[in-house]
Amino acid sequence: MGFEYELLQQQDSSERTQPPAGSRRKGGSKGAASSSNLRLSFICLVISASLLIFLLGTYTDSFHPIIDGIAGKLGYHEKIYAVVIDAGSTGSRVLAFEFHHGYLDGRLVLDYELFEQSKPGLSAFADRPAEGAASIGKLLDLAKKVVPQDKLAQTPLVLKATAGLRLLKPAQAEALLAACRELFKSSGFLVNEQAVEIMDGTDEGIFSWFTVNFLLGKLNGRNTVAALDLGGGSTQVTFAPKDVSQTPLYKDYMHRVPTFTSYVEVFTNSYLGAGLHAIRHAVFTHRAAENQTKLTSECVNPIIHDKLFRYGTGQYYISGKDNPKATAENPVVDYELCASIVKQKLLPTLKPKPVTLKQHEISAFSYFFDRAIETGLVDPMQGGETTVGEFVTKSREVCAEANADQPFMCVDLVFISTLLEEGYGLKAKTPLKLYKKIDGHEISWALGCAYNILTSRENAMKHK
Repeated sequence: MGFEYELLQQQDSSERTQPPAGSRRKGGSKGAASSSNLRLSFICLVISASLLIFLLGTYTDSFHPIIDGIAGKLGYHEKIYAVVIDAGSTGSRVLAFEFHHGYLDGRLVLDYELFEQSKPGLSAFADRPAEGAASIGKLLDLAKKVVPQDKLAQTPLVLKATAGLRLLKPAQAEALLAACRELFKSSGFLVNEQAVEIMDGTDEGIFSWFTVNFLLGKLNGRNTVAALDLGGGSTQVTFAPKDVSQTPLYKDYMHRVPTFTSYVEVFTNSYLGAGLHAIRHAVFTHRAAENQTKLTSECVNPIIHDKLFRYGTGQYYISGKDNPKATAENPVVDYELCASIVKQKLLPTLKPKPVTLKQHEISAFSYFFDRAIETGLVDPMQGGETTVGEFVTKSREVCAEANADQPFMCVDLVFISTLLEEGYGLKAKTPLKLYKKIDGHEISWALGCAYNILTSRENAMKHK
């Protein structure tokens, strides 16, 4: 497996930049002695404060920013950069990260990130690889506005493709990756042979889990949160089981993830074909001929006609199907019929089921968040908390309304409700914390990926 987190070791004190020596004051021995005593007192104060903060820091990270802030003002921070391209199924995103090493323990501290995206995804250029690479080139130009020119050659650049490319024919996917590799060679960034690749679904889940817990400051504790990431082609579930021995079915899905001071055993699985767009496609093509592009669906309101739906390289025109429950005055979707089709397409993809997920605090993001804000379940700016039951209730409300502006919202919410309730075994009252950002930083597997690349590289250099 390609995933390997490396711990960032404490930097040797001799490697740290020393503060500039104070200018020697002219004067008699009394003034010199006074100055010397003052300096000694200050040094003792700093050492005492540092020891106190170090001890308290065993239990909380709240003191690290204080010391880091002081160190930054004194010019101790050297900025470190990494750029990650997330080539997803529905769009490509560039995330350019700026870090520095924490003054107390040497861990990487995130200062800033650029997040920009473009649509369609790389997989839409399956037969036009040069155009696909050009779309990535535009994102790289944006990243170069963040990374200083003199840091460019030291800044790792990677492109990780997810479910969209996994679902293409191998020859199509490889042509796209080859075109991006050529682009990277002349980018000026630091690249290696693995810089452009299709990412393993396991890495995607672990990186997402790391990102959420990193931003929530929970990596040093036992109360890490579960991470649910819903993409277009797949969905990932990652959490640290409270008792692995009770769930032998997790054995082949457990991975050891180092944190700042120890490690955590996590379950993770990427369910390919259980992404939002993948399930839409499966539901819309239910009982349709193989090459049929004009489709009718029981999960779409009867007022909807020929709405465009793109999936991979295909284009489909979707209309709602009449049903006995719909009338001219009250056109609705037959909720039970739609739900039965969704279950038929979804549940076989969810093996193994994450049966102990319900024991954990859960953070959900990506399409979970998007659909929640679009239907008013949580605040669009702040995110917030909802429950599985509220997703189910909202899905019934949406399927009972005729809304041409959100033609596929019914199927999306039925899918999400079924995934959470029957797929993951969560109860109606189970709370879900929905995020797009934490402290201004995007929830994305890209942050965990960048952290891994930088720490692995630094440790490799130390052991040369």
